[in-house]
Amino acid sequence: MLNDFKAFIARGNILDLAIAVIMGAAFGAIVKTFTDGMIMPIVGFLTGGIDFKDKVLNLGEMPVATPVQIAAAQTAKQPMIMYGQFINDVITFLIVALVMFFLARYALSLFNKFAAATPPTGEEVLLAEIRDLLTEARVRSNPKDVI
Repeated sequence: MLNDFKAFIARGNILDLAIAVIMGAAFGAIVKTFTDGMIMPIVGFLTGGIDFKDKVLNLGEMPVATPVQIAAAQTAKQPMIMYGQFINDVITFLIVALVMFFLARYALSLFNKFAAATPPTGEEVLLAEIRDLLTEARVRSNPKDVI
């Protein structure tokens, strides 16, 4: 059983998956920084200075008008709906999804470019032979008609 586990772990697919997860986590951190530091300030500027991180629906008694009050309410486990953070996370997800879409599309185009041409099926080979025989018979019967 231990040998089976070693063989499972040593397979290339598991190692590739582990590398992909680590790279994905690092990429997610980069995108989060990009979203929080570059995209959301532009969105805030376009919406009149709104910072979506500070947008919460207060369900408790503590005030949550400033980021410091929001942090204190979170520490006190006050119930609140943090819809601004949700908006930030949705924008981050959309950016990650868009980048992954373009990367996958690029990788598929490279894969298709380097993929070997599929050999013709038996039916296609047979049809090509019939075509060649018909062309040859036509040439023998009337060589002037052939272009």
